[in-house]
Amino acid sequence: MLTTKLPLYSYRFHALLTALIGWLTFSGHSLASEVEHHQFFSPTLGYDYPYSVYLPDSYDAQATDAYPVIYMLHGSFGTHRDWVSRGHLQQVADRLIRAGHIPPAVYIMPGSRSWWVDGHNEPARSAFFNDLMPHVEATYHVGQKRSLRGIAGLSAGGYGALNFALERPALFAAVAALSPASYVPLPPRNSSAWRHPAFINEQGQFDRQLWGTLNYTAHLEAYRLQVTPRGSAEKPDISPVPLYISAGHSDVYDAEFHARVMRQAMERIQPNEVRLDLYPGGHTWQVWRASLPAALNFLFQYVGQPDSLAAVEETAEEDISVGESPVEESPAAESPKEVSS
Repeated sequence: MLTTKLPLYSYRFHALLTALIGWLTFSGHSLASEVEHHQFFSPTLGYDYPYSVYLPDSYDAQATDAYPVIYMLHGSFGTHRDWVSRGHLQQVADRLIRAGHIPPAVYIMPGSRSWWVDGHNEPARSAFFNDLMPHVEATYHVGQKRSLRGIAGLSAGGYGALNFALERPALFAAVAALSPASYVPLPPRNSSAWRHPAFINEQGQFDRQLWGTLNYTAHLEAYRLQVTPRGSAEKPDISPVPLYISAGHSDVYDAEFHARVMRQAMERIQPNEVRLDLYPGGHTWQVWRASLPAALNFLFQYVGQPDSLAAVEETAEEDISVGESPVEESPAAESPKEVSS
């Protein structure tokens, strides 16, 4: 019987095809996290509430232990897709999980037309607590107690995340605010807060009183009374919510100054449980992507821990190994285009 030998290029093609299939199989296995985009009807808003969700590799809705959940809030005029499309959250979370720096967790990235407040355009704060959180906890296998919840946000989302943690400290084990737009006493004139529908009253003017009523400074005293011992009590009613803050040196909204003011105010209440990192750059995704690994590492020192008061000490080596390190010098390099806040 005659046999026909295949040409050399055919063998090479088959070898390359086999290698490609093997690489795709391995790659798909190692990067098997999923990001989905959903919406549900919100009775508080009266219309559909959009959100994106990150599910870790091998997410198991029937697992014995519930997953930690981190709520990630976007910035002014942003969308629920921003953290994935521009912040690279999926890639960062995958990398940190593979490296063993953080545990597998669910990330919820909601969308809002507001600054995460019950403002003039929509009751975003009420919708978050009354509709989104119950929906998430009924839909996904996530923890329903404080020790398994964290919250973070950038710019206006940092404003919202900090407000939520101060107002409802019993709900969150830790909070991260990246370039938070929590300006005191008022936003800078170039901030989009001056034209955002959340703060524009019926006369078409920026509502200064509403800003002051809703900003984090208005929550500090009530928060202090909840998280510090009083009288003969040895322990507070609720342990403090550890806070991570980051900002860029070249921020056009002077976020570094306002972050320092915030740190000072919070350290009076909870010494040693506030961290501030400063990065080269402005009010941009360059800074937020650079600080995201450190923010997640910080959150998971508390989220998922048996006792949120007993957090492990963070090390500079860990931060350097998984993301860009913060610096204390003003950058000389040109920063990317600024975004509204």
